[in-house]
Amino acid sequence: MTAVVDPGAAHECSPPSSGPRPTRPARGYASGKGDYLTRLRRIEGQVRGLQKMIEDDRWCPDVVTQVASATRALQEVAVGLLNDHLRHCVIGAAGSAGIDGEAEVRLDEVAATIRQVVRL
Repeated sequence: MTAVVDPGAAHECSPPSSGPRPTRPARGYASGKGDYLTRLRRIEGQVRGLQKMIEDDRWCPDVVTQVASATRALQEVAVGLLNDHLRHCVIGAAGSAGIDGEAEVRLDEVAATIRQVVRL
């Protein structure tokens, strides 16, 4: 089965340039952007709750448990974003393999990102 490659995907899958960019590309997570923002706002609330727990001198194990919960929630967001990137950009690049080694570049990006996530 041959992957259908969106010609606009190369632009939206490219990392941001160092200069100013007049338009924002749609990223691979664009269809789930609202869900990601909701989850991140929930995590933000968890972090504010952690600050309050410290202010209120809560029991250390309770605070640590909540830190672990917030950490897992952030890790789930990271995994979701990586999954979206793999499905949107990497598969698209692999489908158009041979065009300036784009597929290999995308795989290298994902491998580097996974290395960063694993270091958490």
